[in-house]
Amino acid sequence: MTTVGLLYPGPGHAAEDDFPRIEILLDTDIRLPLFATETGEDAYRADALREQGAPARLAEGVEELRLAGAEALLWASSGGSFAQGWEGAHEQVATLARAAGLPASSTSIGFGHAVRELGAGRVAVAAPYPEDVTGLFAEFLASAGVEVVAAASGGAGSSVEAGSWGPDGVKRLVREADHPDAEVVLIPDTALHTAAYVPELEELLGKPVLTANQVTVWEGLRLTDRRTWAPALGTLFATREPVLRSLEPKGIEVRE
Repeated sequence: MTTVGLLYPGPGHAAEDDFPRIEILLDTDIRLPLFATETGEDAYRADALREQGAPARLAEGVEELRLAGAEALLWASSGGSFAQGWEGAHEQVATLARAAGLPASSTSIGFGHAVRELGAGRVAVAAPYPEDVTGLFAEFLASAGVEVVAAASGGAGSSVEAGSWGPDGVKRLVREADHPDAEVVLIPDTALHTAAYVPELEELLGKPVLTANQVTVWEGLRLTDRRTWAPALGTLFATREPVLRSLEPKGIEVRE
């Protein structure tokens, strides 16, 4: 059995149910126990997102996930990681790794690794956030060597609002964001329900799609050196050979 512990900003108002669904779609001995962290103010603003990812908030769930058998920990939040900036996001997970004594990463760092896994360099971003927050994600990706050629922002003000979106809203946003030069379309925000229809999004656009909850699980499995074939979760889970080159900046090596 492989167990990836998830620290998820909560409690109980967004897309936590994507992770049990992903467990079913993986159809293996992979387990994804989840601890809902205290978020403070639920707002898609840079200051509120940075506060969500404060070390004390993340540390609250470490012992529970260790007792659940976690072999790696994922901070399952896009905004709560990329809002820290490139260096800050890596310091964030390095602190988490030291506190847990386990490999650790985050959704935003996972996006950088996942784009590289697909051999891509140019992406479009379809984000539910306000434009300024989408811009922070684009800056983070640039630091990972990923070029954002187009972006669309949905204008949601909170994870509660984003969590209420259905597939039609997500499809409209990805159509708006897509660009002929984009090799992959990224949908950040773990508050969006996307696990049930990633292949449908890929068929719609004719290219790979990376969604936050899908990437979160993939990144956790990458940390445990676990590979699994699950095309129901999209192209990312249908690649054969792993690409494990690190994106950690010099001096902050969470795991190689």
